[in-house]
Amino acid sequence: MDAANESSEGTPFILPGLTTNPGKQRLLFVLFLVLYVGGILGNGLIVAAIRASPALHAPMYFLLAPLSFADLCFTSVTVPKMLANLMAPDRSICLAGCLSQMYFFFALGVTDSCLLAAMAYDRYVAIRHPLHYATRMSRAVCTAPVGTAWLVSHIHSLLHILLMAHLSFCASHQVPHFFCDHQPLLRLSCSDTRHIQLLIFTEGAAVVVTPFLLILASYGAISVAVLRLPSASGRLRAVSTCGSHLAVVGLFYGTVIAVYFQPTSQYEAERGRVATVMYTVVTPMLNPVIYSLRNRDVQGGLRALFSGRRISAGDS
Repeated sequence: MDAANESSEGTPFILPGLTTNPGKQRLLFVLFLVLYVGGILGNGLIVAAIRASPALHAPMYFLLAPLSFADLCFTSVTVPKMLANLMAPDRSICLAGCLSQMYFFFALGVTDSCLLAAMAYDRYVAIRHPLHYATRMSRAVCTAPVGTAWLVSHIHSLLHILLMAHLSFCASHQVPHFFCDHQPLLRLSCSDTRHIQLLIFTEGAAVVVTPFLLILASYGAISVAVLRLPSASGRLRAVSTCGSHLAVVGLFYGTVIAVYFQPTSQYEAERGRVATVMYTVVTPMLNPVIYSLRNRDVQGGLRALFSGRRISAGDS
């Protein structure tokens, strides 16, 4: 066991990425560079606009700012390394770098999951209890789920990394992925991985499936409230907004569950890579568009940000 661990620590992992075809590599580099820059700009502008505009200090935007920040960091954990590997001949990563990448990937992914649930509950309160919205979603109430999301996500990530760090990798060190994800790494290990898989299906389910169910319950209640709206245009607008939110939520959770909640023996590398792209690149880029850039208050905040003019809450 000790010799295997020493071999694992001294031998870097190789990340072949999405393809080894030179022509496809250049095309994918341009595609993901555009998606990455778009996601960074979109999420970064949302954070800056919310911080700069007093009109955007409502509970919804208080939750949106950490979501955008988490998305910005989430993509930066994996995409820059993927872009570098698409153009560079050396695609190696040391064990410490691999575990560090996994730690922040898990932590930020779970933070995203918890914040999406908090935002769904915020919309539920705003639509079902508009007269009590200010008291039910006060700054103190909004701070609790944000703090809980960060705390739970880092505890979750630390548990996984501590277990992964004790594995031995005595097989091939070529990881069939574009970053260090635990499913392909578990397939390379010659250690007993049943305890890690048990953790995925228990504690992992709690931090992923529970927020997903809360989101579905919140939007289910919202749908009932929307059907009772007297205005047809109001119902249509609400359905359009909720539908776009649920589409992105479904893409995020659907691909996450498809990748992680299956036995390691059934994991397929090619399908796993495609699904992972959806929740590591696509949904973080879509979140600013779906949740904020179509919002008139946010648009006003962005105009104020670029013009240097501060907008008060009464101006929105």
